[in-house]
Amino acid sequence: MKIGVYLRNRKLTGDGRILRLKERLSDGGCEVYDVEDKAGLSVGDTDMLVSIGGDGTFLSSAVLVGDSGIPVLGMNLGRLGFLSENGPDQVADAVLSGKYSLEERSLLHACLSGPTGCPAVDSWPFALNEMTVHRFGAAMLGVDVSIDGTALPTYWADGLLVATSSGSTAYSLSVGGPIVLPESKVLIISPISPHNLNVRPLIVPDSSRISLGLRSRDSSVMFTMDNRTVEAGPELKVVISVAQFSLKRVRLDGSNFINALTSKLFWGEDIRNGRDL
Repeated sequence: MKIGVYLRNRKLTGDGRILRLKERLSDGGCEVYDVEDKAGLSVGDTDMLVSIGGDGTFLSSAVLVGDSGIPVLGMNLGRLGFLSENGPDQVADAVLSGKYSLEERSLLHACLSGPTGCPAVDSWPFALNEMTVHRFGAAMLGVDVSIDGTALPTYWADGLLVATSSGSTAYSLSVGGPIVLPESKVLIISPISPHNLNVRPLIVPDSSRISLGLRSRDSSVMFTMDNRTVEAGPELKVVISVAQFSLKRVRLDGSNFINALTSKLFWGEDIRNGRDL
């Protein structure tokens, strides 16, 4: 088994936990090599990519593997970790014993158009968690949204977010979106700091095509895809849909999304009655 190891934070290179992981995998018969960028990933014969860090590193790993079908296993050295939830010992034990499964995580695809264009997106117009449009200056942003050709009322806000079920515990959660089980086949549309307070997050089928048009007095707006940000003109138009391929995420046996909610977000905990934080 050939395993690539990816660290976005190069300061972790000499971390003892990572060195022990590599040693255990090598002793168990795996061929282990370091991946620093997309060019360094051996696409033809790599069986798995281990992403070491937090969820931000996992999102970068999704860009590295692209549409190659290489599964990604997240090892958590970060602060939270829903995509990268596993400890170093868990990773080594599961890989060597085969106690894991692969789950398919949907990706978003963006088709951009407009006089100013957005060439920085063309090389990889995909996102695992969410895509957003966001005001770049002081003026409020108007976002015209249509779903499969049916228009919604204009959102007046700091911006608007379209998230996958995987992204429901990321930026979407911070702006008041719902928590969605990762296997749910839906997309989430959420305004970011809306001015019209009678609008709420909207859940739509993941078969939907979501079209965004912008209204802004500023000369530029911001468009994001997970942890990548580009600047574009307000004439930008975006069509978001689910990509034709998915990301293979390695899920260790015993992993449970509900348990992760309670342990990482303290979901349902009443800190007034006996929980010492």
